[in-house]
Amino acid sequence: MAKVCEVCGRGPQFGHRVSHAHNVTNRRWNVNLQSVRAMVNGAAKRIRVCTSCIRNGKVQKAGRVERPTVA
Repeated sequence: MAKVCEVCGRGPQFGHRVSHAHNVTNRRWNVNLQSVRAMVNGAAKRIRVCTSCIRNGKVQKAGRVERPTVA
């Protein structure tokens, strides 16, 4: 299963792990994915979404009534 957000398409980032002796090995930073029941095309579906998409309101959770936000 790919470590990719199904909403924004963000995937893992790659870089180097650098020790105190400056030995360099490969590493990767994975996206913080959560499995969420969300409304997709009018039906509830379980999708893997990154936490930034959940926080920014790009995902409408299934079974939840939208309330107007207070300014």
